[in-house]
Parts: sequence; structure tokens; C-alpha cells
Amino acid sequence: MRLRLAATAALVVACVVAFPTHAAEPLTLDDAFQRVANTHPDLRLFGSRRDVLAAELERAALRPALVAGASIENAFGTGEASGLEGAELSLTLASVLERGGKLDARRTLAQSRIDALAVQRESTRLDLLAEVARRYLAIVAAQRQSEVARFDIDQRQRIVGEARKRLQAGASPESVVLTAQAALARGELDLARAQQREASARQHLAALWGERAPDFDVAGGDPLVLGELADFAVLADWLERTPELAQFVGEARIREARVQLARSEATPDLDWQVGVQRFQGRDDFGLIGSVSIPLGAGSRAQPGIRSAQAELAGLEVEREARGLSLYSTLAEAHGRYRVAQVEVDRLQTDVLPALAKAETAAAYAYRAGAATYLEWATLQSERTAARKQQLEAALEAQRALIEIQRLTGQPFIAGPGSPTKIQGSAP
Repeated sequence: MRLRLAATAALVVACVVAFPTHAAEPLTLDDAFQRVANTHPDLRLFGSRRDVLAAELERAALRPALVAGASIENAFGTGEASGLEGAELSLTLASVLERGGKLDARRTLAQSRIDALAVQRESTRLDLLAEVARRYLAIVAAQRQSEVARFDIDQRQRIVGEARKRLQAGASPESVVLTAQAALARGELDLARAQQREASARQHLAALWGERAPDFDVAGGDPLVLGELADFAVLADWLERTPELAQFVGEARIREARVQLARSEATPDLDWQVGVQRFQGRDDFGLIGSVSIPLGAGSRAQPGIRSAQAELAGLEVEREARGLSLYSTLAEAHGRYRVAQVEVDRLQTDVLPALAKAETAAAYAYRAGAATYLEWATLQSERTAARKQQLEAALEAQRALIEIQRLTGQPFIAGPGSPTKIQGSAP
């Protein structure tokens, strides 16, 4: 269905066919995702952050401590206070009576920070999965570039053989053979570079889960298979639910809690104290107590309230700016995919078949002496260049698809032997 974002387009070139890691064990794209999800420090760090926030929530839920005290008055002085006979000994218990909902405001703030952490983790997870897909795509790209290089080598070997035959027959100078051999050497150089890129890309992918000496192999699908992409309006609707924007919802709750906490400071707390006082000289006891309240708490709280309200108001502007940026990026990625899709299709249906026929005709004409080496070699180069162009366009489409999936918050789900599919929302 078109509402499934490129279900047949296949994130990272339909690259979910199983491939061996240690000669026998397959490594699928899902396996790569799982390894990163289990081992990458950026995700493991969220566990520690949650523990920290949970401790802060526990601390925020604590009420003001009770304070036990003891005091002695009128002792060890002069006259009647020269000894302990006239001393007054007091034992007290004191604390603070919080008012204005400060306890609830603190707990709400701490809990909102914990709730926002899950959305932050999901956004980080999607970024990492997109990076896994890009690095996997680099391996597949190098493999397909090797195939194009081998195709070019096969062409060049044929023309070298034919040029030697004509040299031996005296119908062509040696320079033609040398030129053909130089073109063959360039094709072999392209193959060597592609193989080296594949090894480097494999090392780059394995680094995401900390593997220092990767020995796995990959066998991805066909990068030229590009499915129909969902309408841009559908993608834009998904964009509104992306974790990158959902983070602003959690941040709004945090800032609202800060506003409430700042407002609670406008209600002054009561300091209270109760106790027992003993008069040593008369051996009498008496109860004591006191209550105090700070003045001017409302005016002192106003700067904090205004600051918290300004931060909350500014968040909506931040979200709007971020939304516009994401929308622009999505539109650009969607356009790149469409353009690349058209380019791949037209090259496949129009350009490459025509060049193949022309190259075959030029080869026949060269053997018959009706065409020059330059004519045949030029057509071979054109055919190889068209295949390279088609592959690069397909890879550009796959990169755009990865970006679209990251932006819309759709999960990267692969199944062995089948195209990557986009399903629902991330768990």
C-alpha cells in the first residue's frame, strides 16, 4: 500500500537477506540493529540517567525534616544564675510546614523529567538505526560498484582480445592494443578501489557495536528496486508524530511544572517549634511553642515566576522553528527520492538497452573492419558510465529513504529474505 512508506523500496536496498558473519552464522539487518540497541553507549547511558532521575524523584517526595533541639538558659552565670539552680532546660522539636503545593510541584517536575526521558531515548535510537542503515548501505554500494567494475573489465578484455587479433592480422597498430590494455587497467583499478571501500565500510559498520576485527560478509538485495513512496501529505502527517517533535511535549510538561513550582514559592512556609522547658530551681515544667512566617514571599517569587513563564512561552517558538526545519528536510528528501526514482527507471528502460544494442553493433562492426577501436571503446565507456549513473541514483534514493524514515519516526524493521517494511510506530 502507498500508505506504507516504501514497503517495497526497502530501506538500505532491500538489504535483509541473511548473510554470514563467521562462515555459518548469518548477520541480518535486524541483527545489526539489535547489536547496536544492546551495546551502544548512547542508549545504555539512558539507564543511568533514569536511575539519577528516579533518585531525584524520591528526594523531591521527601517532606521537610524534623529537627530535634536542646537548649539551656540562665546557667553558669553570676548571682542567681551562678549554678544550675536557676537554669532553664528546653527540649524542642521543629520543622517547616510547606504551603502552596510545593511538595506536589516538586514531584510533578521530577516525574515529568522521567517521562520525557523515554521520548529522548526513542529519538536517539532512531538516529542510531539510521546510522546503521547508512553504513550498511555503504557496504552494499561498494559491492554493486565492484559488479559494475567487473562488467567493465569483461568489456575491456573483449576489446583487448579483438585488438590483438587485428594487430596480428596487420589491420591495426600496436597503439590500439596498448590503449585497450590501459583502459582494462583502469577498470581493474576501479574494482580494487571498490573492494577496498567495501572492507572499510564493513569496519565502519562493525564499529557501531564495538567489533574491532569484523570478518562477516554481506549479501544485500538489489539497490535498483525502488518502490512507490507514500504521498508527501502522508509523510508530513507522520512527521507531526516523530519523536524529535514529541520531545517538545515532554519539555512543555517540564517547564509547566517549573512554572507551578515557582508559583508555589509565592506562598510562604510556616516554621513551627514545640517543646518542653524545665526550671531547675523550682523543678517545674512548661510547654513552649512558636510559629514564624517570612514576609514578602510573594514579591520575591515574582522574578522566578516570570522567568519560568518566559521559558514556557519560548518553547512553542522553538517547536515551530524545529518543525519548519524538519518539514523542509522531509520535502528535500522526498524530492531526492522521486528524482532518483525517475532517473533509475528511465536509465533501465530507455538508455541502457539502447547502449547495449549499440555496443553489440559496434563490436560486430569492429570485427568486420567497419568501425574503429575508438567507436567501440566509446560505447563501452558510455555503457559503463550509464550503469554507474543508475547505481548512484539508486543509492541516492536509498539514502533519501533512510532520512525519510528517520524524520517520520517509523521503525526500521527487516525480515530475512524479504524487503524492509515500515510498520506502525516504534515500540
